Amino acid sequence: QVQLVESGGGLVQAGGSLRLSCVASGRTFRLWTMAWFRQAPGKEREFVALRRWSTNFTLYGDCAKGRFTISWDNANDTVYLQMDSLKPEDTAVYYCTTGVAASKVASDYADWGRGTQVTVFS
Repeated sequence: QVQLVESGGGLVQAGGSLRLSCVASGRTFRLWTMAWFRQAPGKEREFVALRRWSTNFTLYGDCAKGRFTISWDNANDTVYLQMDSLKPEDTAVYYCTTGVAASKVASDYADWGRGTQVTVFS
């Protein structure tokens, strides 16, 4: 079982930046996939980005391309999401998750953090 704790969310003006962190503990997730999803009120959970440990393969959702970057700190089992050029439509709770397969579908993942709120105002 893996425990995941997100942090780094907050209130930011449109055009600004935030960096989210997700710390994993309990079991290693090396050779697995780490992913970020987000969910706004009344909407489905949306894929943001993923990284596969075995190959360093990364994939971004349409909402994140060109603005967000997923990265990692191997020594501290931490995955980051750098978010630049933020827009009001980026407002959501951001969740990190881990699983065996590299998937853009939220239901393919079993272990989730509790999320961190990101609010972008214009």
